[in-house]
Amino acid sequence: MAVTTHERPPRHIAYPKHQAGHTGKQPGHMGSQAFYPGRQHGYLVSPARPAGIPVQNQPGRPAGVPWMPAPPPLLNGPPGLEYLSQIDTILIHQQIEPVEVLLRFESNNKYEIKNSFGQRIYFAAEDSHFCSRNCCGPSRPFTLRIIDNLGREVITLERPLRCNCCCCPCCLQEIEIQAPPGVPIGYVTQTWYPYLKKFTIQNQKGEDVLKMSGPCIMCSCCGGDVDFEITSLDEQIVVGRISKHWTGILREAFTDADNFGIHFPRNLDVKMKAVLIGACFLIDYMFFERTRN
Repeated sequence: MAVTTHERPPRHIAYPKHQAGHTGKQPGHMGSQAFYPGRQHGYLVSPARPAGIPVQNQPGRPAGVPWMPAPPPLLNGPPGLEYLSQIDTILIHQQIEPVEVLLRFESNNKYEIKNSFGQRIYFAAEDSHFCSRNCCGPSRPFTLRIIDNLGREVITLERPLRCNCCCCPCCLQEIEIQAPPGVPIGYVTQTWYPYLKKFTIQNQKGEDVLKMSGPCIMCSCCGGDVDFEITSLDEQIVVGRISKHWTGILREAFTDADNFGIHFPRNLDVKMKAVLIGACFLIDYMFFERTRN
């Protein structure tokens, strides 16, 4: 079934110029060969840089909490996304909310976003109304604010209210990714399909860049993961993967706090990495966020 894209006018943003700073890189490079998804749409990648030594704590932060070292600002990119330029794996851990377990009321979700070393790079918090959370359940609209280690809101996710019925091909799910807040850099839109979970990943103009597809049955029982493959537009080349990880029988049974892993080429454009973070949150709310009603 053909997907119709809607042209969104690009916005010109003047980003801050490069400043001197830490130049270290983390180990874990996936290779120096650049990947160009949607090159005609302007998604070029930058070459990988040398590895460095991870920093355990940043000044002024609580001891014992690992923080990713602040890399130098991007030469031409949204501020705050420089953290994504050094990594090929993102781990998203949802925090357990005691009020949900004890009172059975849905509260605003909170997430830690980490690199493969367990160093925190972002913190995400949902902003939604009490009634929408507990009446609309997983289909609720929300704003998700992603904060970096310096306390800056660097990414904003906007999800409108949409129908969550697989039998209805209209009003399908979507999420808008903004970086900095107020400036769209991409979209993730659901593609209607009879039994598979399919999505299209778009750039800031609404042009298709990547595809994403998941299994027919969302089951992570017996310790298995649920994988969503990220592919090229013709679905012939696997670019990356978003996985919902098994968190143990007790946590799976009594909470809706989930863990995810996002894997992509290290030299993928940082804007596309940010859009894939948005795709992960959309997957979480659509398929793994259980209502408490």
